[in-house]
Amino acid sequence: MFRRMKPPSEFEIERFDMLKLAVIGAQTLLGRELVAALEAREASVVPLSIGALTVEEEVGDLVVFAPSRLLLEGLDAVLLADTPNFELLEGFPGRILDLRSEPETRIDPMPLAGPWPQGAKSLRGRPALEQVLALIPSLLNGVGDVGGTHLRSVAWMGDRGLDGLVEQTLAVLNGEDPDLTKLGYRQAFEVVPVAPVAGKGRLMEIRVPSFHGDLLVLQVRASDGKALEKKEAPAGVKWVESAPSSRDVAISADLLAHFDVAPDGKAAVLTLGFDPVLWGVLRPTMRVLGLMD
Repeated sequence: MFRRMKPPSEFEIERFDMLKLAVIGAQTLLGRELVAALEAREASVVPLSIGALTVEEEVGDLVVFAPSRLLLEGLDAVLLADTPNFELLEGFPGRILDLRSEPETRIDPMPLAGPWPQGAKSLRGRPALEQVLALIPSLLNGVGDVGGTHLRSVAWMGDRGLDGLVEQTLAVLNGEDPDLTKLGYRQAFEVVPVAPVAGKGRLMEIRVPSFHGDLLVLQVRASDGKALEKKEAPAGVKWVESAPSSRDVAISADLLAHFDVAPDGKAAVLTLGFDPVLWGVLRPTMRVLGLMD
């Protein structure tokens, strides 16, 4: 829990030789996780709401301030966890990282490896699934065809997903029809297949009634003349002895990978478990900001 405090003065911000950041939307699930992760890396963080403080924000335990240009002065970067009034950012000289679930598509995505690109003013986050699929060549030798199923939790929708699933679950348990407004579909006690999106190829998305932790179960075939072999795990990945559960994944900052290969090495099941917030957003954010390798 965060204790309430006064907004930091210019002196209090400037006296530390550390990365100085603001998180806009600090009251959201993603915003809270960002603030905690950045402070753990000894960055100076100004947590901001997206507008005037609500009654809950005024009296709550979370430190959050109404946004103002004054609080952005002297900062190195602004991280967007929610949508602000963009007039706030007009003329801001620092970097802007758009981590919203629907970021501005006109700006370049974060690189898949390495720090913030030199000369780039703004970047947007990449979907966790895109990052996972890009990892496959660094996990296995001899990869040919890949297809499978993405078991998707509601965590990618943030507070809206978590609150929506809670409300639907309680309604069903009470014998009521659930309100579909927040999720847009019925998820409580349901497994919901989603038609493949163009560009995802042979990957099927299944939405499951889980709060955190996604699983990607892949059927992998070796390319002609080769056998599938497991490589040493890259940074942020951990090979595990058995296929991970959504709970295993939800409490791990690493992507958990399990490899079950046929005796001849020609086919395998590769199970990849990841949390779309912990692994899909927090880890790459720390990397591009230079707060971790």
